[in-house]
Amino acid sequence: MATALYSCFAIAAPGLEPIVARELTALGEQPEIEDGGVSWEGDARSLMRANLWLRAASRVLVRVAQFKATAFYELEQRAKKIPWDRFVAAGRGADFRVTARKSKLYHSDAIAERLLSALASRLPARPRAESGNRSAESQLFIARVFRDEFTISADTSGDLLHMRGYRLDVGKAPLRETLAAALLLATEWTGATPLLDPFCGSGTIPIEGALIARRLAPGLNRRFAFTEWPEFDAKTWTAILADAKTIALAASPISILGSDRDAGAIESARANAERVGVAGDVQLAARAISAVEPPSTPGLVATNPPYGVRVSSESDLRNLYARFGAVLRDRCAGWRVAMYSAEPRLTKQIALPFTEMLQTTNGGIKVVGLIADVPDSSM
Repeated sequence: MATALYSCFAIAAPGLEPIVARELTALGEQPEIEDGGVSWEGDARSLMRANLWLRAASRVLVRVAQFKATAFYELEQRAKKIPWDRFVAAGRGADFRVTARKSKLYHSDAIAERLLSALASRLPARPRAESGNRSAESQLFIARVFRDEFTISADTSGDLLHMRGYRLDVGKAPLRETLAAALLLATEWTGATPLLDPFCGSGTIPIEGALIARRLAPGLNRRFAFTEWPEFDAKTWTAILADAKTIALAASPISILGSDRDAGAIESARANAERVGVAGDVQLAARAISAVEPPSTPGLVATNPPYGVRVSSESDLRNLYARFGAVLRDRCAGWRVAMYSAEPRLTKQIALPFTEMLQTTNGGIKVVGLIADVPDSSM
């Protein structure tokens, strides 16, 4: 694994591809944005570091084969040539996730059955796994068929990358970790200025901010699928983990605050922060937006305020957004504000000159990431 060269692909939620590309560039790669993610050529160290460090990506794949097939016999012939034994160790199962569009072979279950059969023919001693019965012991392969062109990829991540291992306690309409990180990364916030989230819920944005401020790798406390590959280089992985721990800071150099009017959500946030080891870096409090007390030094307000389609009706939220805007203008002069919004009519209540940074989805809802500068009346 240490000397092999892979065709890597980081899956990203719609709209987050440029952010993931910037992350990969910072890791020393030369990424190319594609539909649904970002590709690059890399060795074992490259894909290991991508899994460990990418904050906004959903999953890292290795493309193991690309070919054209318009009949099942062609698919079987091509599939038998794939080096499955590079990715599935003896005794492990395998599972296939198939999508097919505009192709003569369109039945996903039938395609998965042929691929499983081809894998079993190359690894006869491997227990057969049925498509759809994936477990932690199974290696996931993703097959995409478009206009009769097959792309077969091996998953290197295992659980989706947003599953950092800390968020066991969640509040209403929780924000996925990758989306929280993406909001911060889109503003180019590096952890050098204070961070405030006045609608923090279970604490995802403050916690992701603490990880960035302390230079903590988001994947430091979880396992990855590539560690089960036959050619896995444990020595290289151990060195990468050691490097990550070396550059981490012992504490956040700046103030990170999160608040929410829901006391239960704050308790969940505290438990999550404790679980990931940043409880001492994040100040959490149960308070309404009107009681928010930001630090005196300007920084970034990053938040995912409630939208009516998530937790309440629009009429119940107009006053909340208006109060939010008033608090920002009164107490956060000179700060920047970044937020997700699903409803422009609510956002207008804040009365700040927002510009769009990104478009994506949160829980199936289309949202935009917005940013604005709060005017400094003293200047």
